[in-house]
Formats: sequence, C-alpha cells, structure tokens
Amino acid sequence: MNIEMPQIITQISDKLHTSWQKELANVITDPKTLLELVEISPKSYQQHFAARKLFPVRVPRPLLSRIKKGDINDPILKQVMPLDLEFSITDGYSEDPLEEHDTVAPGLLHKYKHRVLMMVKTGCAINCRYCFRRHFPYADNSPNKERWQQALSYIEQHLEINEVIFSGGDPLMASDDHLQWLITEIEKIPHVTRLRIHTRLPIVIPQRITPALVKTLSLTRLKPVIVFHVNHANEIDANVSQAIEPLLAARIPLFNQSVLLKGINDNANTLAALSEGLFDVGIQPYYLHLFDKVQGVAHFDVTEAEAKKITLQLMAILPGYLMPKLVREIAGEANKTPINLT
Repeated sequence: MNIEMPQIITQISDKLHTSWQKELANVITDPKTLLELVEISPKSYQQHFAARKLFPVRVPRPLLSRIKKGDINDPILKQVMPLDLEFSITDGYSEDPLEEHDTVAPGLLHKYKHRVLMMVKTGCAINCRYCFRRHFPYADNSPNKERWQQALSYIEQHLEINEVIFSGGDPLMASDDHLQWLITEIEKIPHVTRLRIHTRLPIVIPQRITPALVKTLSLTRLKPVIVFHVNHANEIDANVSQAIEPLLAARIPLFNQSVLLKGINDNANTLAALSEGLFDVGIQPYYLHLFDKVQGVAHFDVTEAEAKKITLQLMAILPGYLMPKLVREIAGEANKTPINLT
C-alpha cells in the first residue's frame, strides 16, 4: 500500500503512548474492586463474586471512565460483572455451542471453506461474561511459534484458503514483533490474499493501536481488515476515536460485530445509537449476532422472535448502510445463517 507512514504515525498522539502492556498488567480482576471504582457498594453483591471461579474477571482501567458511576445497570458494567446466575445449568445450552473444540492444527479452526481462524492468543484484555469461548480448552491450544508453524503448514497445504482470520482470545494480545513475524510468514503463502483481525482490545485499551502495528498492517502485501466488537455506543469515546484514526488513514477497512444481549442492547433505539456512533468514528456496522447458547450465561439470551421484532424496528430508524445483518452461527454450517425477518 502506498502510504506515507510518518504522516500516519504522527496521528497517534502522545496521550495514547502509555504502554498498552502496562494497562494490561493493571486490569481489574476483583469484582469488589470493580464495584468500588465505579462507586457502587459491594455489600449487596457479594453473593455474585464466586462466579469469578467459573470465568475470571478482567476489566481494563481505561474502560472505567465509560461506566456510569453508581449505576449497577450500566450497559458496560453488565457485560463484565459476574453474577451467581452463571452457576445455573440450562437445557439446550452447552460448553461448546459452535463445536469448535476440535482443531485441524493446534489453535487452527477450519470451519469455512476459504477461511481459517487462527487462535493467535488465548487470553483477552477483557473477559465478557457472555463469551461463547469461556469453556474453550485454551491450554491445549496455547500458541507459540512451533504451533503457529504447524498451523502455517496446514494453510500452505490447502490451496482453497485465501483468508486467515486472527482470533483468540484476542489476537492483539500478541506483541507487535510476534504479529509482524506471523504476518510475514503468512505472506509467504501465495494463495492467501487477505488477513482479518477480530479484536476488542483497542476498544477497551485504545493504546493498543501502536505505530508499529499500523506500519505492519500498512506494508503487508495481504489485504488487512479489522473487525471490532462493540455492543453499546457508550463503549466508544474520544480516545477510541483518536486511536483508530491512523488505521483509517492507512485505508484499512474497519467493521464491527455485536452480540444481541438482554438488558444491554436489546432495543432498537440502543442499537441505532450504536450504529450511528460507530459510523461517526469510521467503523462500519457489520453483524448483529444472536446469542450463542453457551452454558452458564442464559440470562443474556434474547429469543429469535424478539430479535426479529427489534431488527424490524431498527430498519425503520436507520438507513440501509447502517443496518447490521442479523445472523446466527450454527455449528457445522458452511457460513453464518441470516435470520429471515418475515
């Protein structure tokens, strides 16, 4: 790509140069501390704290300023606060709703014919309580260069693969040097033409968009695409907008996919505000996912009938280019399944 790198890099302000690794090391892991920092007394919520044993609490501190102080129903707080409801066992839910626990190589999923999903990192900066991979056997797929090489060999042997999707965990948990090495190795495989990165990290720690990362993505022969994960307009602030400016300047397409979550974004006005907020900062709304039925978090589920109703209401508010596609992922299917609204 013919990009003037110095011009792009100078757009990353000194304010965002605080090390993202330092922020990562300083994430909140105690729900009591989390509540205290957002000015909510922990006393009435102690019965929920044990759920951290089922799935650890991880909340980056840059996200705290976007949580409304004193509001236990804040839509960001509800995404990260453990609840005792997570101990409930619900019929029809499973630990592997998308049947992903069988990999073709360590950390590599080949669910769709022309695309593979590579678990670049098994950890996340933030642990969303509704995570459909909360039970994934990450220990068996923990990445390193040896395992990445096995994945690369598989990709090289399958000529039908033209796109590699970096996922996890969160792939941007990997260092810039490791990402550059991995991208360089993928570039050597001639039939791969696109690189897609699915990430939430720059939304919760905007400092993650570093000059080195932008440079790597700008200079690769692969066509890079970034898909963010934002569920509510309150997650987008001035720091997020500022951080992604260099990606926009590098002409890297930016998309967003959301999950429809009960009590967080399950109404048309909230979703409309999200689409408008995304578009204002240069991110294109892409998918609105029906909830994956992972065991332990049924309290987030929105029925398909209700999802259709919300989507039809949303269509009456938004222009077509801001409408995310309502989809469901079904284990074993060759693609995401669009939801018929009629």
